[in-house]
Amino acid sequence: MTPPKQTPSVCISSRPPAGGWPRSTTARRWSAMMIHKLTASFGKLENETLRFHDGLNVIHAPNESGKSTWCAFIRAMLYGVDSGERVRGGYLPDKQRYAPWSGAPMEGQMDVTADRCDITLTRTTKTKSAPMREFSATYTGSNVKVEDMTGANAGEQLTGVTRDVFRRSAFIEQGAVAVSGSPDLERRINAIVSTGEEQTSYSEADARLRAWQRKRRYNRHGLLPDLESRIEDSRRLLDDMDGSAGNISRLEQQLEEARADCARLESEVTETRKRQRRESLETLGQGRAALGEASAEHDAAMERLSACRAELRQSPFDGEPREVERRVNADLARMAELKSLYQKKNSALWVVLLFLLTAVGVTLYTVFDSLAYIIAAGVFLLAAIVFLARYMKAKQDATKARSERRAILKSYGVSHGSELARAFEDYRQRYAAVLAAEDAERQTRERYELARRRQQKLEEDALADLDFVGGSSPAARVGRELNLRRAEAEQLSAQIATLKGRLSAMGDTMVLKSELGTMEAERAAIEQEYEDISLAAETLRGADEELQSRFSPELGRVAAAYMSRMTGGRYSQVLINRDFSAMTRTESDTVAHDSGYLSAGTLDLLYLAVRLAVCQLALPEGETCPLIIDDALVNLDETRMKQAMELLKEIAKERQVILFTCRRAE
Repeated sequence: MTPPKQTPSVCISSRPPAGGWPRSTTARRWSAMMIHKLTASFGKLENETLRFHDGLNVIHAPNESGKSTWCAFIRAMLYGVDSGERVRGGYLPDKQRYAPWSGAPMEGQMDVTADRCDITLTRTTKTKSAPMREFSATYTGSNVKVEDMTGANAGEQLTGVTRDVFRRSAFIEQGAVAVSGSPDLERRINAIVSTGEEQTSYSEADARLRAWQRKRRYNRHGLLPDLESRIEDSRRLLDDMDGSAGNISRLEQQLEEARADCARLESEVTETRKRQRRESLETLGQGRAALGEASAEHDAAMERLSACRAELRQSPFDGEPREVERRVNADLARMAELKSLYQKKNSALWVVLLFLLTAVGVTLYTVFDSLAYIIAAGVFLLAAIVFLARYMKAKQDATKARSERRAILKSYGVSHGSELARAFEDYRQRYAAVLAAEDAERQTRERYELARRRQQKLEEDALADLDFVGGSSPAARVGRELNLRRAEAEQLSAQIATLKGRLSAMGDTMVLKSELGTMEAERAAIEQEYEDISLAAETLRGADEELQSRFSPELGRVAAAYMSRMTGGRYSQVLINRDFSAMTRTESDTVAHDSGYLSAGTLDLLYLAVRLAVCQLALPEGETCPLIIDDALVNLDETRMKQAMELLKEIAKERQVILFTCRRAE
């Protein structure tokens, strides 16, 4: 960094007069401020020192050498570091942006001359959350404190303006040449164009009026909406009270009707239950009688069946009559066949005759010794033997047939075939009697089961009829209707009690109507206030427009003079709006051009001219403070750079100018 030309500063009086400076109730303003020396531990600066002289100070240094840091340090020494700022939207507050890179506490010292006295400002950091909060102001070369100068008011006492006005006038940051409005700057403007009063600004007054308006009505919020809501609530409450009283009367009438219905239904329930019990008992008695009769018939049929089965078991036969008949017929046929076998006549005469012939043949052979006789005797003997065998077999077959026939008769318990037929006929009759008895028993059993089911159904029906709660009998239906009416009566009583309690909680109707009248009167008063505030805001707006019409031409005239100096007379007119946006026009232009149509260099000159005009008009007269410029001329060509430097040199004759730049300026 190229140091500026050093010129020793002279303190005409570095000590307070005898008896000290006079005390006053208002903060003192020091005139003709000038910065001499800076010592900073701030950002990248590590206990570095920078010295200045009166007039124009040009500090030439390359990028990233700390020019903007020195500018921020000057502002911090004058006005302090705002510890309440927070990181937001890419913006980094000074307490973080300029925290010393070395990790040392943020601190520094500034030697200035103000009101012909040398003063040393010192700011140190006691706690990291409040950087440079500790402040002292002493007369240079002594330990005597400057009375009434604190860390909060030092900048305003020395420069004569607040931080906002200083940043929008004499302090031109890099990339922020354009002027933006603020309440403090407006107060300065009002002081210039009106009575000199610096305590008011249009923005603050308008904001206060708008705040008063919003306090009374802002969309659905404010005193008026709240009061209207309360009035509406009170009216609704009165309507509810009237409706509740009517509902109570209607419900009480319904309750009387419900109680009368309950009394009628209670009597009807008693009568229907008596009648239902009597009918159920009669029906059950009839059913039991029918069931007893059916049971007796079934018992008699069972006894008859048992007797028939006992008689059937005494018969020699067993089984179904058709099967028994088939078997008996087969046995009768067999007996007839056997009878024919043993009754067949088998005579032994042939056997005797053949034996006699055999004896005759033997005799003749003995007599006649003839072979024929002996052969004949042999033949007769053989025939006799054959016939004898046949005779013996027939005798055996007859004996077997007779034994088998007797066995068949014995199996049936009879001694003759005719008795077997009669026994079978008796069995068939007994079997038919059993079948008839079984049929009778089945019929009586079915009648008994039917009677039993009927009795069971009667008992179930009787239980259902006697169920006076969940049944379907008339008594149950009447009972349920009674319960419903009782429930309705209880519900009506509860509703009446609730409405009466609610009506009691609502309060007195007369008191509520009185409060409603008071609120309506209050609403009318607030509405009148709202209209008065609106009128005041309109009047204030008109007054502000009048002030602007008086200040803007003067500001534009001064800015135009500076603009003409820096552009060689090319731009002769500057028009400034309320928000400090500017337009300019050349001699050959018919209309003024908006700043958006200008080149970057011309735009920088335009707003530098506006800044210089603001400094001339808005800063206290006779209380010049240094003009701090941080790389505001980087977009200028050589010609306009030279013209701008000539203007700054001329301004530096009246106030100290400190220009930080990365360009070499002659």
